[in-house]
Amino acid sequence: MADYIPSPVEWVRKQVELYESSGGTQGTTLRETGLPVIIVTNTGNKTGAIRKTPLMRVQDGANYVLVGSVGGAPKNPVWVYNLRTNPAVELRDGTTVQAMRVREVKDAAERARLWELAVAAFPPYADYQKRTTRTIPLFVAEPI
Repeated sequence: MADYIPSPVEWVRKQVELYESSGGTQGTTLRETGLPVIIVTNTGNKTGAIRKTPLMRVQDGANYVLVGSVGGAPKNPVWVYNLRTNPAVELRDGTTVQAMRVREVKDAAERARLWELAVAAFPPYADYQKRTTRTIPLFVAEPI
């Protein structure tokens, strides 16, 4: 089994540790916002190591929408490249953990619908898109 490499970003690393060590009963919201987050466990596209990323919880029925915003930065977060290379993920939503497969959303109509869901779940996404010239990637995580 591959090694787990914690995030180099302190708050991310601490949130993942709290979320996972509590079995999904603590650390389930984004800092001071009170908005729910999930943990996406994926495989590094270069290292093959296990990576864990807290993302805003955006649901579409039984599926989840993963938003590669990184606050509107000019570059995609590293996990985007991980998912493009290795679409098998484990998703933790509170105490529920499930194996899922992701696909990047390319269809314009589907993207528009899912973007609305994302912004409804986390309104700052709209500002993040205005801050960057890149199109923020969206992935759908579907149960296997």
